[in-house]
Amino acid sequence: MSKSFYHFMMKHRVPGSKKLLEQLANNMYDDHDFPKQSYDYDEVSRYLEMNGSYLLSMSLFDEAWTLYESE
Repeated sequence: MSKSFYHFMMKHRVPGSKKLLEQLANNMYDDHDFPKQSYDYDEVSRYLEMNGSYLLSMSLFDEAWTLYESE
């Protein structure tokens, strides 16, 4: 993985989108405390569980992480 998870997600950012993955990317962009340099699933997962009130379901994060790993 050459990019952090955050940088991977920024290519999915579409302001005003109704798609869940794009909404997650938009919210991550607005979250100034998000661990932007992390490549670690556990670190990002823990952060979202504790601070990601904008994340409706951890399964959405898991889907995004699977896409990240497959790239």
